[in-house]
Amino acid sequence: MQPLSSVVRMQNLSDLGSHHFDVLVIGGGVTGAGVALDAVARGYKVALVEKADFASGTSSKSTKLVHGGIRYLPSFDFALVQEGLVERGILLRNAPFLVHQVGFVLPIYRGDRHPVGLPFTTPGGVGIGLLLDAGLWTYDVMAGTQNGYHHRRLSRAQVMKLAPALKTEGLREGFMYYDGQTNDARLTITLLRTAAQHGATITNYTEVSSFLMDSGKVRAAYVRDTLNGQQILIHARHIVNATGVFAEQVETLTGIEAQVQIEPSKGVHLVLPREKLKLGDEVIVLPETEDKRILFIAPWQARAILGTTDTGAGDLDHPIADQQDIAYLLQYLNRYLAVQLTEDDIISVYAGYRPLLKSRSAHKSTAQLSRTHAVLQHPSGLVSIVGGKLTTYRRMAQDTVDVLSRRDEAAVTHPTQLMPLQGSAGWVVAKKALQERGSILGLSERSIEHLGRSYGTEANKLLDFIEKDASLGELLIADLPYVWAEVVYACRYEMAMTPYDVLARRTSIVLEDWQRGLGIVDEVAAMMAVEQQWSPAQQQAMVQAYRHAVQGELIMEAGYQERDENRSV
Repeated sequence: MQPLSSVVRMQNLSDLGSHHFDVLVIGGGVTGAGVALDAVARGYKVALVEKADFASGTSSKSTKLVHGGIRYLPSFDFALVQEGLVERGILLRNAPFLVHQVGFVLPIYRGDRHPVGLPFTTPGGVGIGLLLDAGLWTYDVMAGTQNGYHHRRLSRAQVMKLAPALKTEGLREGFMYYDGQTNDARLTITLLRTAAQHGATITNYTEVSSFLMDSGKVRAAYVRDTLNGQQILIHARHIVNATGVFAEQVETLTGIEAQVQIEPSKGVHLVLPREKLKLGDEVIVLPETEDKRILFIAPWQARAILGTTDTGAGDLDHPIADQQDIAYLLQYLNRYLAVQLTEDDIISVYAGYRPLLKSRSAHKSTAQLSRTHAVLQHPSGLVSIVGGKLTTYRRMAQDTVDVLSRRDEAAVTHPTQLMPLQGSAGWVVAKKALQERGSILGLSERSIEHLGRSYGTEANKLLDFIEKDASLGELLIADLPYVWAEVVYACRYEMAMTPYDVLARRTSIVLEDWQRGLGIVDEVAAMMAVEQQWSPAQQQAMVQAYRHAVQGELIMEAGYQERDENRSV
């Protein structure tokens, strides 16, 4: 097992400056993590740097679905859909503990005219069921044998049994189809740990400040450790820009006019009480919005996620859910629910930016822009991977490293197609033993399930901690499944450097807790101080930084200032 502690991070920083690398990946989101893993799996000597924490941007702000995208069928974007379905199948095989197939309930109402983004309507909505049936049949065929289950038509009564919170008025029938769900941040961390296990040198909080140029070509990158200010020069034969919405900014560091053209698209999600939505294990599809989108209500631990929007961007470093975003989501949620929800029901709000490729058409909205990706080779020698989506990260990485292999006139191989991610090998057999061991140690069923779904076979390491210290098996938050052993594990094995890293990305407590982790941050920081050898002043500074970050998010999110006082947050 490859540890990724603060000590390892410092050693990695030293190695970055003293070794020459074949590939330097800039960006520690899911795409950069995928590139690092693909490159190291092909035998390259790989380094990866991330300016903040791993998965701190878009890669922890998605709807957390792994899917082909049924909404792209009406626009006949079959290549994108099939690519997503193929990649979904690969992920289900390579990370079975982390990616799960789930049912999606798609209700059809009498008033719907453009469900799932249909570009046309029929008189009185007659025949829409047949059109959707044909579309979902196409979806099944494109998925092939990797699908596992085929869609089926649901009666009105079956829809209500599966999704009792939906309103009955106007409900005609529905469909059940199948796609995937994952924890996006943990997928990213798992990819990075797998890459490190294969020899990649990775560091977070390491920002590229400039490039060393020679005859117009990129030869090395100057980086700064944002935690202590240390400057390092990293030499690499290939430098890959996998920074998502920041790709243009990174390219301009070469001093050459940027080729990358990104159209950031803001996606906002609401986290809601699962019980209020009477949500089972299925995802509910809200089939139609005025702008011909669809929304998902997805189960997430003890909560539910509603999303998403698709609008223009503001400050790229600080995506904000404004009042209009929240109102939009509540409007369409309440359009289909029997019980109306208000802002008081919102546990948290989060926003992120999709790095979409800019269209040549000035009239396209971000919702109309394709989710395809592109690998760009710049005159400076820099390689940028742009566009795409969470589901297709592996294919994006593969296409990127293919470019490097061809540059080197090396054999083009695709090892990640059949590479289990860390925690996956032997999971099917290990799962039962993990459940039995967790039960003996006194963990609840939901905590055992959570540990398995988050860490796979690596969960046994957390049980080792609990076996030595039973207090580490206690819950961090009473109604959530997270245990204190995860704080220790995050510090020792996942390069968590701050309480926010632990509470927002190694776990999802910031999203799921009504108090956003503020009630436990002092204890979390105290435990981290032992692991990281912080002084009392450093520990207090970490607590204050966390409180400042969370309070800042609450203030920025429209409508939360008044609610803070009522919640004693």
